Amino acid sequence: MIRKVVVLGAGTMGAQVAAHLAGMGLDVALLDLATPSLLPLRKLKPSPLHLSEDLARVRAGNFDEHWKELADADWVLEAVIEDLEVKRKLFARVAGTVKKTTIVTSNTSGLGIAAMMEGLPADFRRRFLGAHFFNPPRYLHLLEIIPGPETDPAVVKEVAEFGDRVIGKGVVICKDTPNFIGNRIGSFGLGIVLREMMAGGLTIEEADLLTGAAIGRAKSATFRTADLAGVDVALKVSDNLYEAVAHDPQRDVFKLPDLVRAMVERRWLGDKTGGGFYRKEGGEIRTLDWRTLEYRDREKAKLASVTAAQNVADLGARINQMMAKDEAGTFLWRVLSETSFYAASLVPEISDDVVSIDRAMEWGYLWGLGPFRLMDATGVASMAERARGEGRVIPPLVESLLASGRRRFYEIEDGRATMFGPATRGSGPRTATGGPVPPGVVPVPPRPGVIDVAAVKQGANAVRKKNAGASLVDLGDGCGLVEFHSKMNALGADAIGMLQQSVKDAGRNFDALVVGNQGEQFTVGANLMLVLLAVQEEEWDELDRMIRQFQNACMGLKLAELPVVVAPFGLTLGGGTEISLHGARVRCAAETYMGLVEVGVGLVPAGGGTKEMALRAHDRCRGVEGADPFPFVRRAFDLIAFAKVSTSGAEALRMFLTPADSLSPNPDRVLGDAKQSALGLARAGYRAPRMRTDIPVLGRPALATFKMGIHNALRGGQISEHDALVATHVAAILCGGDREPGMASEQHFLDLEREAFLSLLGTKKTRDRIQHMLKAGKPLRN
Repeated sequence: MIRKVVVLGAGTMGAQVAAHLAGMGLDVALLDLATPSLLPLRKLKPSPLHLSEDLARVRAGNFDEHWKELADADWVLEAVIEDLEVKRKLFARVAGTVKKTTIVTSNTSGLGIAAMMEGLPADFRRRFLGAHFFNPPRYLHLLEIIPGPETDPAVVKEVAEFGDRVIGKGVVICKDTPNFIGNRIGSFGLGIVLREMMAGGLTIEEADLLTGAAIGRAKSATFRTADLAGVDVALKVSDNLYEAVAHDPQRDVFKLPDLVRAMVERRWLGDKTGGGFYRKEGGEIRTLDWRTLEYRDREKAKLASVTAAQNVADLGARINQMMAKDEAGTFLWRVLSETSFYAASLVPEISDDVVSIDRAMEWGYLWGLGPFRLMDATGVASMAERARGEGRVIPPLVESLLASGRRRFYEIEDGRATMFGPATRGSGPRTATGGPVPPGVVPVPPRPGVIDVAAVKQGANAVRKKNAGASLVDLGDGCGLVEFHSKMNALGADAIGMLQQSVKDAGRNFDALVVGNQGEQFTVGANLMLVLLAVQEEEWDELDRMIRQFQNACMGLKLAELPVVVAPFGLTLGGGTEISLHGARVRCAAETYMGLVEVGVGLVPAGGGTKEMALRAHDRCRGVEGADPFPFVRRAFDLIAFAKVSTSGAEALRMFLTPADSLSPNPDRVLGDAKQSALGLARAGYRAPRMRTDIPVLGRPALATFKMGIHNALRGGQISEHDALVATHVAAILCGGDREPGMASEQHFLDLEREAFLSLLGTKKTRDRIQHMLKAGKPLRN
């Protein structure tokens, strides 16, 4: 059992790894040559801390005075400078201190694990391996595990399972080859983008537009990512690769252009020095002109191929359309085809299976599609045909796939995910003549406890109901799933109707129900466009019906005869938070950004969210004689009126949820964990709650206090008149209305929510706020 971790090296990576491990509940010591300050960890954006108090679990020290920390460590994680001799000397010292069961890992991004182990004691070598985090370690999912030639397989398994279940990482087992998987292919990708950008005469902004969100990758695309990681780091990694892979036919791609060397010489290293490919000057972002090596005003990239394809929902079809044979399309074609074929050429050199390569690039570099999944999405045969027409060599693995009659690397067969590639891991079996078994179709290695909804839905009768906004899916074992699948999972009538139907019908088919999905976000909340259109058409009765339907759907989750567990992750805003508040339990991801943000568009939470916050405020002091509920109600007011959003799942538990709710460190496991939680409640004899009629109403006296505070904020210029109006509605609901104190039912609070929502929709300033949010994507302060 790993409980105590010592991180050696308090640089950017080591310090952030320490912060992440502390956030996962571990006891962490962070040591360096000199005792490091932990203050920078509080100032970093995005924050490496899940909660600010996580830092209290990190003890800073130095190699001289605090080396004794290693004596009882369960895991020693090295993250010092990328210098083989420095690391060897450090490990020799570690070997003389740690106990016989301590696991020791290196966070090296590419140095050989076998080379590090040379000369170390035999029992130490059995407990030594690479464990490579990606930066920033809290947010990037990938953890590369690299066994050495003498590493005990049991240790590899222990670290892999710990990385997966406890610290929430997507674990990929790598071979001990130069720069492993992620940085081998990622560095190649950077080199290809630079080469093709210069060849095609594109700007840095245009190259980033083509290699970012448009093709399903991170918004930081290529050059913003390089600035985040460090231009000097990118150059050093590429230089190391160039020296280490003399056998590689594509070796020259790692020889980055003189542009990058000039940037490093001038200390234009990215964010850590204030500028790299992009530089912030005052409040403006400027861009490097690679032709002149001078910064200029940033230009918004506009490419016809991207504009024409932006509304194509299917990612593969969108990429194919963008890869048309114009200047920008040729750039994108060359970048994606070269990178995909390069990855294919490295099987089995760097990995025995294609899925490990895809996962490494998707988890470590935020590529929406790894190289093999990208070829599947755009068409392996068509990509090969176009490349042949250009006289390019097609990798043997791709040729073998096409010769087999199969057209995709991944397929679902008899409800099981299969992939095309080498038959086994490791050295593999040999044929009768001693040669390796040729590539073929093999199962995708299972990940027990991880649900792949797309694969589940391929099963016969797995999708029980479906409409444009949501589906009811049979997860097996008596558990159903209400899956949202609209754009950004915005909640419209389809999704809300599916919630109602699923709860109503679930008892006949299921013992328990989960609400969740595997999209980019849980849900961004209500479909504001539908709301605005109804207002413009003055369909007030329809709006009233819509609000009642959403309230009924949420209350249906809460009062269902079978347990409903909600599984939020990512953006869980507005109605998404209201749905979560009404589940029997919530199982959220470590990265859950939850908030009741309706005031940002001049509205109030009206799906039961304000009601539920009032109810929970009173429940927090229920049974405590003499307890004053007002501070708890005031806290609920602050969360709603200031549209506060959690910065992590841990903070969401504290801000909105209850001690009965829980968190999954690994986002891949949220649905599986939610399913087990729901079934556990069912097997324990779950009893549905009844609608509450005992909610205290603070009434007119408390509302007067709120109104005074709102008035003072208005007079002080802190809020606008419309802010004050919205805040007054929030306060009135939380206080149970402008009436005498007493008791009321949940329905009373729901009625107050609905009336306030409709009243605010009747104001021009709220309509202006909604329009501005839809147009600009940010709140309007009017």
